[in-house]
Amino acid sequence: MTNRADQPISVLALNPAVDISYEVPQLLAYQKVGATQTWYHPGGNGINVARSLTTLAVPVHCCSTIGGESGEMLLRLLGDTLGDAHTWFRLPGETRLNTTVLQQNPPGQYEVTSLGPEVPPDVLAKISDCFLQSAGAGMAVLTGQVPRGVPETLYRDLVEKICSQGGKAMVDAHGPELAHALDARPFMVRVNRYVLEMTIKRRLENTRAIAEAARGIQQRGIEYVCVSLGRKGAVLTTADNSWHCAAPRVHKQSTVGCGDALVAALIAELRKGASAPEMLRFGVICGSATASKPGTGLFTREEVEADPLELEVSDLGI
Repeated sequence: MTNRADQPISVLALNPAVDISYEVPQLLAYQKVGATQTWYHPGGNGINVARSLTTLAVPVHCCSTIGGESGEMLLRLLGDTLGDAHTWFRLPGETRLNTTVLQQNPPGQYEVTSLGPEVPPDVLAKISDCFLQSAGAGMAVLTGQVPRGVPETLYRDLVEKICSQGGKAMVDAHGPELAHALDARPFMVRVNRYVLEMTIKRRLENTRAIAEAARGIQQRGIEYVCVSLGRKGAVLTTADNSWHCAAPRVHKQSTVGCGDALVAALIAELRKGASAPEMLRFGVICGSATASKPGTGLFTREEVEADPLELEVSDLGI
């Protein structure tokens, strides 16, 4: 699949957030702990995918919700990152404030995700129309857990509409939203190992088993299935084959946003006409570079495009 150079990728960000990350020496029960560093980033899956695509110079149009003072803070943190390529719809209530605590000793990462505001039916209808119109017959990304007030069948319904207008949908979700979306046969799906295991309801002991499980999902009519494996890299399955790419050694600071960076990299390579192994390799590079950033800091274009690593992509023959 090769898009026109000016065809934007449409991204739905129904549940954005302000991500606040603290680095602390150690968490102690019932004691106040001083942070050694604090970071504020615009976040939520859809916002992170849109930011990553913009970093890779891929045209994007993001449709999101905004609520209250925290929503205004999100817009300030975004600055002109998305510019006119961001359409937001106001909600009563406050945009989510998500917290990540990065403990130094022993190393650990703790995350608290807030609920966020409910999305009224009229706003949901407007943002869905915005998303579908910007997608047209191009690529559209549906990512993250849907907020309160949104039916768990929304992604399935939107995938069906995108397909009917000649577009291709990429879904990155879990739980009921993913289960329903799979029925609509999106073009691409990204899950992590845990979500894959929960979807097929059994443990997966090794890379081969993961690829075989991904093949089972792909055979439901999905062109690409990517399974991210954290420090073990990722697997990409297509109708022709499955590949595994191991992750490079990096100084991991935070895993927040790694999957979103992987998704953006896959799409960026896909629109250039890259092969599946090339897509996978670049996706792992972008995800790993994001893991080396504190908070919800994402990779930079310079570091991933100038990356000298020759990561091995293994042909799994599955």
